[in-house]
Amino acid sequence: MAIYTKEEAKQILDKALSFSKADTCEINLNASNSGNIRYARNTVSTAGYQSNQTLVVQSSFGNKVGVATIDEFDAASLEKVVRRSEELARLSPENPEFMPPLGQQEYLETKTFHQSTANVSPEYRAEVAAASIEPARAKDVTAAGFLNDSAGMSAMINSAGLFAYNQSTNVDFTVTMRTNDGTGSGWVTRDFNNVDRFDAAEASQIAIDKALMSREAKAIEPGKYTVILEPAASIGLLGNMFGAFNARTADEGRSFMSKEGGGTKLGEKIVDERVNLYSDPMNPLVPTSPWAGDGQAYKRMNWLENGVVKNLAYSRYWAKEKGVDPVPFPSNGIMEGGDASLEDMIKDTKRGVLVTRLWYIRSVDPQTLLYTGLTRDGTFFIENGKIKHPIKNFRFNESPIIMLNNLETLGQQVRINGNLIPYMKVRDFTFTSLSDAV
Repeated sequence: MAIYTKEEAKQILDKALSFSKADTCEINLNASNSGNIRYARNTVSTAGYQSNQTLVVQSSFGNKVGVATIDEFDAASLEKVVRRSEELARLSPENPEFMPPLGQQEYLETKTFHQSTANVSPEYRAEVAAASIEPARAKDVTAAGFLNDSAGMSAMINSAGLFAYNQSTNVDFTVTMRTNDGTGSGWVTRDFNNVDRFDAAEASQIAIDKALMSREAKAIEPGKYTVILEPAASIGLLGNMFGAFNARTADEGRSFMSKEGGGTKLGEKIVDERVNLYSDPMNPLVPTSPWAGDGQAYKRMNWLENGVVKNLAYSRYWAKEKGVDPVPFPSNGIMEGGDASLEDMIKDTKRGVLVTRLWYIRSVDPQTLLYTGLTRDGTFFIENGKIKHPIKNFRFNESPIIMLNNLETLGQQVRINGNLIPYMKVRDFTFTSLSDAV
């Protein structure tokens, strides 16, 4: 299935909207093509390609809302799905938080689509797998990885006159390398809108090197350590922190952003003054759709500036309740970094721990943003500016707020999971117990 052009999408949506008899109607159209290859035990296990299209109609009568979905776009099918959404709306209870559709918005032009990514072929996917498997086999290492590439479009129309359209592409890659003696593990992830930025051999070599370096790990005592967190280690904690910039949960006293006695921490300094966090759909390394799911326009938004909370996200309903302008939730997270490379940070560490990755992260206390989880796929002891030896994995208990108050060094930014996150050196990171898992 071809990805619909702006004109083709508008034609389908106009036709569907013409059938509406509801008080308000909102229709979303999504289409995507995606391919993948998976390999394990140094051999390809599966490969595939899929093509999907979906049209979602939301109709409302007063505050009663109904939603119906279809994947056929002939006139009869479009009318059928509109009628079904209206039928469901009449049967639904009142939604006290219903917000009517937005009128037409002005959107930025973001560069989320790259033809080279849309053109990824089965042969290219096979080459990516080979770029992992062959060097792994040569080093007595076993590779297990997954590559997924996609190209898609999203479009939206409503009865208030809004129309939005965006095309996007993405490539996601992860690989785990395990030494054949079972004592070492390395891992790496990459994601890009533009596949031309992706180097499968470079990424795979990092995972191989980590696996070989992490063999026969030694145990050290749990406790508070200076740590160097690779972006794949810190993103799990920071991503959970991003979710705390929610005005409603803060106002209702349910989050870290809630202030004792009422109110929020908007305008307060909560972390080190070197921390600047913002979202920007126009950033060339992590571009996003210019519009949110409800049609609100994204723009650059500062969340933390010099450690101070500058904005909270307001849904349209909560903004109306509070008498303020709505602020959509961030589409990406960009944390400013520094000039230091990973090598520089290691050389500048007298005694510490290098953490490749955190996983199995779970909330302990939402009021303090305290989380627990485990290290994995390469944890190393640093002494006198050098990696001394691999160490066994730890369980940790840590809050990203405490972490960002204990900053020593901010390093270079890396794209991870659609965000830009720097390497970080942090003091007094809390490891609570050992884990024997490799």
